Amino acid sequence: MNAVEIESAISDLALEPFDAGVFPFTFLAAFGNKETALKRLRAGNNNASDVPGGVLLRSNIHIATCKSGNVGDTLKALRASPATTKAKAKFILATDGETLEAEELITGETVTCDYPDFPNHFGFLLPLAGISTIKEIKDNPIDVRATSRLNKLYVELLNENPDWAKAERRADMNHFMARLVFCFFAEDTNIFNGDSLFTKTVEQFTERDGSNTDQVLSEIFRAMNIKLAERATAQPRLSNWANIFPYVNGGLFSGSTEVPRFTRIARTYLLHAGRLNWKKINPDIFGSMIQAVADDEERGALGMHYTSVPNILKVLNPLFLDDLRAQLEAAGDNRAKLLNLRKRMTHIRVFDPACGSGNFLVIAYKQMREIEAEINRRRGEANNKSEIPLTNFRGIELRDFPAEIARLALIIAEFQCDVLYRGQQDALAEFLPLDSQNWIVCGNALRLDWLSICPPTGTGVKVVGDDLFNTPLDQTEIDFENEGGETYICGNPPYAGKGKKTPQQLDDMESIFGPLGVKHGYIDYVGCWFMKATHYGNKTNSACALVSTNSLCQGHQVPLIWPPIFSSGQNISFAHTSFKWSNLASKNAGVTVAIIGLSKNTSGVRKLFSVSDEGTVLSKDVPFINAYLVGGADVLVEKRSSPLSDLTAMDLGNMPYDGGNLLLTRQELEDLELSDLEQKRLIRRIYGSKEFIGNLERYCLWIEDAHLTSAMQIPTIRARIDAVRVMRSKSTDSGGRALAARSHQMREMHTGLTQTLVMPRTSSESRAYLPAGLLSAESIVSSEAFAMFDAPLWQLALLTSRVHLVWISTVCGQLETRYRYSNVLGWNTFPVPLLTEQNKADLTACAEAILLAREDHFPATIADLYEVKDGVSRMPDNLRHAHERNDEVLERIYIGRRFRNDTERLEKLFDLYTKMTADTAMAAPKKPRGKNA
Repeated sequence: MNAVEIESAISDLALEPFDAGVFPFTFLAAFGNKETALKRLRAGNNNASDVPGGVLLRSNIHIATCKSGNVGDTLKALRASPATTKAKAKFILATDGETLEAEELITGETVTCDYPDFPNHFGFLLPLAGISTIKEIKDNPIDVRATSRLNKLYVELLNENPDWAKAERRADMNHFMARLVFCFFAEDTNIFNGDSLFTKTVEQFTERDGSNTDQVLSEIFRAMNIKLAERATAQPRLSNWANIFPYVNGGLFSGSTEVPRFTRIARTYLLHAGRLNWKKINPDIFGSMIQAVADDEERGALGMHYTSVPNILKVLNPLFLDDLRAQLEAAGDNRAKLLNLRKRMTHIRVFDPACGSGNFLVIAYKQMREIEAEINRRRGEANNKSEIPLTNFRGIELRDFPAEIARLALIIAEFQCDVLYRGQQDALAEFLPLDSQNWIVCGNALRLDWLSICPPTGTGVKVVGDDLFNTPLDQTEIDFENEGGETYICGNPPYAGKGKKTPQQLDDMESIFGPLGVKHGYIDYVGCWFMKATHYGNKTNSACALVSTNSLCQGHQVPLIWPPIFSSGQNISFAHTSFKWSNLASKNAGVTVAIIGLSKNTSGVRKLFSVSDEGTVLSKDVPFINAYLVGGADVLVEKRSSPLSDLTAMDLGNMPYDGGNLLLTRQELEDLELSDLEQKRLIRRIYGSKEFIGNLERYCLWIEDAHLTSAMQIPTIRARIDAVRVMRSKSTDSGGRALAARSHQMREMHTGLTQTLVMPRTSSESRAYLPAGLLSAESIVSSEAFAMFDAPLWQLALLTSRVHLVWISTVCGQLETRYRYSNVLGWNTFPVPLLTEQNKADLTACAEAILLAREDHFPATIADLYEVKDGVSRMPDNLRHAHERNDEVLERIYIGRRFRNDTERLEKLFDLYTKMTADTAMAAPKKPRGKNA
């Protein structure tokens, strides 16, 4: 469940008659707990509560209902309950149906309210559904509640008006919803004269069955499109109750005023939405949440588009806001310097070419207004009208409803800033009528000419595209009020990795990368925005900062996308290395992203931001940021045929190439009916990635040439060997046909003499360590894993270290959401300092400790031991301690202490890699000169 669905469920619960016996279970269901779990709680099987009337859900909440007036004492009992502690409950909650009290046990934060009002505090309880609570929503849940109400209304209206759900009418439906949002906001902020004027008018003049609601709304909308001086002669004549609404227009109420038909339920949803306090709406939060309402495929993801202000500021602050604040600080009270800064700000253009509902633009506008207000205060001009034009904030959005909401969000943000910095009276005096608001272009940003939408100089705008069918020729082109100055591109474009792109997106990528001769199959869709920003930046005084998948700076994508960007003169001016970009989806740990800033003007130091292992944000000045987002040399890690460091060779395991005939399940092995001696000679346990990680039983025929004659005398084995021969003989590859001559064997027949280290080819990115391990010499490694035959045990300490995982995730990248291991790109390039015998002995002890800790939990598998569920590691304590000790020993070999975070690990690794490859190049023998060389 998402935040909007949870809010809706608990709002419905609060409206129902209170039933002490039912409440705990309905409450838990509202937060997404499955009915099977609730049945067990109801039966008492899993309910370990020791408080009368209590229900205890482990690692979640301890709830108790009680008699009237006993809520405070019941909450104390829940807090003191041994069962609460034992079950690791995060929250306690007590209610008698009249009042409700709850406490978050980790922080000690509490909520006390009347029972009917507890939905107003649902943000406080969102962690119960595995949703990381964001402060703005926790303190003020109006945005989620408004989205919930409008979502219900939208769905009900489409059910009643199926023709409005069709493509040709969907834009009308979306425009109607934007009009409602404006009306709700206007009536709660005195833009409309009168308390709740819009909602009360609808309630008073519409029938309870909703039959004339569309007519009443249409009349109100018509009134707001007629100037006051023209109303006396308007035909048909305006109703008196509609005539009291102001003239708004500005494009919002122009054109058709047709409204979809309402049902009784739809009218009820409309009135419920109107009774919220829309004055407290946050246009950036609300807009980003509601944009999914109008999309059938995304409606189940309401709230997932929300981007927190701190995350947006990670983009905007280093892009340009930090510089503005620094200039403000340097200006002090110098009126001339303050005036120059204010003039500079009036010419800044902020451009989001994937703007969605406009949250980046809204936050940029609010932050700039805050700086401007401080300038005005210092100059003694606090009541001055803002000189920052709203039309300086430009965007492109593919879908029409988010584009509509983006325009509206900026209008609301402007009014809220005017109220905050100039006062309600001045804000109201200048707010209506609205100016034309079509500065958000609805179209495909990858097919439009950004220079025409946001030109670097002048004031004129002419929208131009390279594709007639993707160019929005019907849109108004809004000129800028001021000459251009600086342009800052920002945003969070769609990611879409390999295998997840639509045909349209693939065409878009070909239009961007095709002319450059770049093969784009492995490049994430977001890479297109970086290339467009690069082209734009080479012709303008601009800089850009975009949120990206971190995979754009990892593995195969690096040598594809970054050389053409760097060769054009653009460089990375700042970066936030990998971090979780969370949203309001239940149990959602967030996608791992990076923020990358590009600019031509990068002569000074560059800022590299990272998160420490303790969770604090670190900032470091570096001379250069390379394509891997590492402060250091401009280097591309290239494949090697042998290890750069003094390490054992790592090879891909044995390829069966058998049509499944050399591989056996446990049952198939038993069906062979072999004697113990035959099984010992002819059968081996085989491990690929899945078999090793999950301890899955799989076997293979492993027949040495000396045992072939005896093996062929066993009919069941002979049949399998014959099947392999037939399969290989039909191969279109000459090498495959040649293998038919030894059809009793795999393509390779490699084993260790003493032991084998195994490394799966793919592994979940959620694990804190790569799942490498040790196998006996008798075990076979298939081509679904890598093997190091007879490698010393201290090298297992390297494979299972945090340092190695960070290197692999960076230079090898990922396959979907899994680490993709490569021996030639990962192991052979892995830089390891020169090790002493004592270092190797210490690392051997660490590897042994890890293996023994795993053994302590037999029969738990690698998957069990390293499981991460809902973002929480389930690793046993002794195994965690063994890994931490291993990291401690290895990292002290590298730098004499523990690394502070992965960024520091990578900086050291790349520094060492650069030096070692340079030394290797210098040591390589030079080729003799001459034409016979």
